[in-house]
Amino acid sequence: MKVSQILTAKKGGTLFTVSSDTALSEALKTMADKDIGSLVVMDHGDLVGMLTFREVIQAIVRNGGSVGSLIVRTVMDDAPLTCTPDTDMDEVRRMMLGRHARYMPVMTQRTLMGVISFYDVAKAVVDSQDFENRMLKAYIRDWPAEDTAQAAATADGTPAP
Repeated sequence: MKVSQILTAKKGGTLFTVSSDTALSEALKTMADKDIGSLVVMDHGDLVGMLTFREVIQAIVRNGGSVGSLIVRTVMDDAPLTCTPDTDMDEVRRMMLGRHARYMPVMTQRTLMGVISFYDVAKAVVDSQDFENRMLKAYIRDWPAEDTAQAAATADGTPAP
């Protein structure tokens, strides 16, 4: 499965971005209002970072429990993992697990195509496994009767017809 399939299956295609000179308090308000766990940081059309609750919590702790006058640039991950729509989901899982990343921007050259979360990846895996299970159960249920009778006969020691 490719990242493009995960993006297609996601509900809601709205991308939320913020510039690096935005006040952290304003970025947090956006995250809370939109019920999102990350913001892509873009300056002049270029990806420059990623802001997630992890970076926010670490910054608040460093700042004595307050957001204060912090700006996004001083808090963001300035080297976020990225992938392309053609990246294989198994590679994305390895990358995310290796860096403990919960969010990953999807880029086509310099264009932001979307953001996938660890939840999106896990959901895609579960959905894929559910589909495989349904197909296997349908295959078993629709097994030809003569093959079933033959298999049953040889299993109990009687000769097959």
